[in-house]
Amino acid sequence: MKGSLALMIVVASLLGVNHASAERLVASLTNHRVMITSNYTGVELVLFGSVEQDATSSPRTGPYDIVATITGPRESLRTRRKQRVLGIWVNTAARTFIDPPSYLAVLASRPLDAITSAANQRRLRLGIANTPLPELIHNDIGEVANDPFRAAFVRLMRERGLYDEEPNAITFLTPTLFRAAILLPAQVPIGNYDVDVRLFADGDPIAQTDSAFEIVKVGFEQFVVNAAREHGLLYGLATAMMALLTGWIASIVFRRD
Repeated sequence: MKGSLALMIVVASLLGVNHASAERLVASLTNHRVMITSNYTGVELVLFGSVEQDATSSPRTGPYDIVATITGPRESLRTRRKQRVLGIWVNTAARTFIDPPSYLAVLASRPLDAITSAANQRRLRLGIANTPLPELIHNDIGEVANDPFRAAFVRLMRERGLYDEEPNAITFLTPTLFRAAILLPAQVPIGNYDVDVRLFADGDPIAQTDSAFEIVKVGFEQFVVNAAREHGLLYGLATAMMALLTGWIASIVFRRD
């Protein structure tokens, strides 16, 4: 009986500690559907949210930190290494990355090393350096330490604006209210995007939430894409007829009498 009572006291104490440190993270986006047209040059979404404290929560001694990871649709990509051979640049080696994110943005309120430990960063996969980018190597899938192909892949994606890591992109408007801008460049892929938002305090992760948005192509370009995908035979016949018609009209216009 005494043992059961002691166990109940320990459990109650643990529950009390968890309850005293309870915070809830709420986050959302200004737009959950981005439409791309022929004149699309990029767009900016705003991520905003707040930290909701329990009425009985004990106050924190330090400020909160936020890390948001935005991940785009996954697709296999191939990188090639070029070398100069006899005065000509040729592809000498290649590596296929298996389903890496086609878009990856890591936004934080401070540098990641100032927010949490390197062990937590690896465990939670925070930052581009800790994001898995498996490669196809001799019919095996894995990752290589200090891999030049990975470094080149990340560099190229950064240059295109598709990979980014901003240590001061999230701003706290109040001690519990925050916002951040998500930049989507002109060449951003269409598809579904996941937004993972994590709350840190005193170097420890204490809450997490997620959101999502979709990028779709609209207008005549999307009509053509849908027609080619869903009605391949009719699309092919229509394309051939248009080519013949264009040639016939050109022969009449430029005919020499």
